[in-house]
Amino acid sequence: MAATPEVLWAQRSSKTDAAKNFIYLTISVPDIKPENLKLDLQSTSLTFSGHSDSLKRDYEVKLEFYDEIDVADSKKNHTAKNVEMVLRKKELKDEFWPRLLKDAKKVHFLKTDFDKWVDEDEQDEAPEEDQGNMSGMSGMPGMGGDMASMMGGAGGDFGGIDFSKLGGSGMGGEEPEEEDDDDEMPELEEDEEAASSSKTASKIEEVN
Repeated sequence: MAATPEVLWAQRSSKTDAAKNFIYLTISVPDIKPENLKLDLQSTSLTFSGHSDSLKRDYEVKLEFYDEIDVADSKKNHTAKNVEMVLRKKELKDEFWPRLLKDAKKVHFLKTDFDKWVDEDEQDEAPEEDQGNMSGMSGMPGMGGDMASMMGGAGGDFGGIDFSKLGGSGMGGEEPEEEDDDDEMPELEEDEEAASSSKTASKIEEVN
């Protein structure tokens, strides 16, 4: 018998901007190969089934949405851990959906995605990149992107510190100068001895 996967969701809403009027939906099932995944998205429903090789289990779930979505403008991203989706709400409204599913009955597998959730009156303050654009997502796989660009192309400059200007050990280049000072100390002592000998010889001459 197939198991029901955990489903996480969050949402944004807008009456004027379709790009800000969407549902975040994540189906948490690890290690499902593309050939073992079936995803049927309709305007009012979503049917998912898949087989996890590592867990050796079949999963399936069907969701009946509270309202319609725009299938053509929805996107997905299949990773080794889950299937992520951005589902565009068909009707532009400022108000949130009161729930994800048509049936108000609570189901154990559906949970709020607190990493993405914001309150309805605070969504305008969400970061600019958090607008459901998901440019790397496909229209129903691969997020793309490389770590170098995510790190801002740090290179040798990290947090304003240019490591290339530090000493060979990475801890500053003052130590060699301190060693040079130590090497010069015996020469100073010799100069003092020479000066002392000169003064003694001068006194001997005066006595004579």
